[in-house]
Amino acid sequence: MNRVPRFRFAPSPNGELHLGHAYSALFTAEAAREAEGRFILRVEDIDFLRCRAALVDRMLEDLAWLGLSSQEPVRYQSKTMGAYRTALSRLSALGLLYPCFATRQEIREAVGDDPGHPRDPEGMPIYPGLHKHMAPHERQRLMDEGRPYALRLDMERAIAMAERKAGGPITFREYGTGPAGEEGELPVNPARWGDVVLGRKDIGVSYHIAVVVDDAAQAITHVTRGQDLFHATDIHRLLQVLLDLPEPVYRHHELIGDETGRKLSKSAGDRSLRALREAGVTAEEIRELLGFARQTVR
Repeated sequence: MNRVPRFRFAPSPNGELHLGHAYSALFTAEAAREAEGRFILRVEDIDFLRCRAALVDRMLEDLAWLGLSSQEPVRYQSKTMGAYRTALSRLSALGLLYPCFATRQEIREAVGDDPGHPRDPEGMPIYPGLHKHMAPHERQRLMDEGRPYALRLDMERAIAMAERKAGGPITFREYGTGPAGEEGELPVNPARWGDVVLGRKDIGVSYHIAVVVDDAAQAITHVTRGQDLFHATDIHRLLQVLLDLPEPVYRHHELIGDETGRKLSKSAGDRSLRALREAGVTAEEIRELLGFARQTVR
C-alpha cells in the first residue's frame, strides 16, 4: 500500500510572519496538493526565551487568512520535550556526545582573528575543540559544581558510526535545488559543521534534534523548506541514520528577498503579514504576488 505523502510547514513563534513565511507555507501547501498529500502544521516553539503564546495565535490567524490550516492536529514542540531528551540519551549511550563548558567568549578568544580557521556553512567558526578531550573526572567535577555546559556531537565518531550503519556514505534526495543548483541524489558532508551543539542549558535541545524527531513522529515524507536550510540536511540525515529514523525526501526552494535581494527576516523588522492585512492588502493579492493564486488548503 502506498503511503499518502505528508508535508509540513513548521514556523517558530518568535516574531510576526512575513512574506517569506507566506511563500514557504503556500509552496508546501501547493506541493501537498499536487501530490494528493496532506498539509500539516508544526509549531517549533522550543526556544522558551523568544517564543510567545500570543505569537502562536497570531501566526495561526495569519495562515488561516491565507487559506491555510493543518489537516491534522498541530504539533507543538514545547509539549514533546521528552521525545527530544530520549533522542539525546540514545546518542549519549552510543558515546557520541560530550559536555562542553566553554563560553562563547572563550570560543571567540580561542579562534581569534585567524582568517584560516575553518567556518561552517553559515559562516561561523568551527568549534575549536575546547574541553573535548577533558579527563572524565574533571568533567564530572565541573558538572557537580553546576558549571553550565552544552552537549556537542563528536562529529568524527558520529560520521564513522553512521556510515557503518548505512553501509557507506550517507546521501539524500533533493527534488528542488540547493543554493548552487544542487539536485538529485546528493552526498551529505556533516564534517563541515564541526562538533555541533545538540543539547543546550537554556532550551534543552537544539533545532537539529527536534526537527528529525518531529519529522519521524509526524511521518513526514517530504520536507519542503528554504534554501537557507539546505546545508542543515547534512546534520539531519546523519541524525536520522544514527537514531534509526525514516528518511524523507527534500525539496528546497528559493528565498523571498526585499528590493535589495536581502532575505526577509523577523529580526530585521520586515513588514509582517498582519501589517499588510491592516493596510488593506487581501489574501488573494498576497497569493497572486507570490505566485499561488486561488490556492486553498483546508
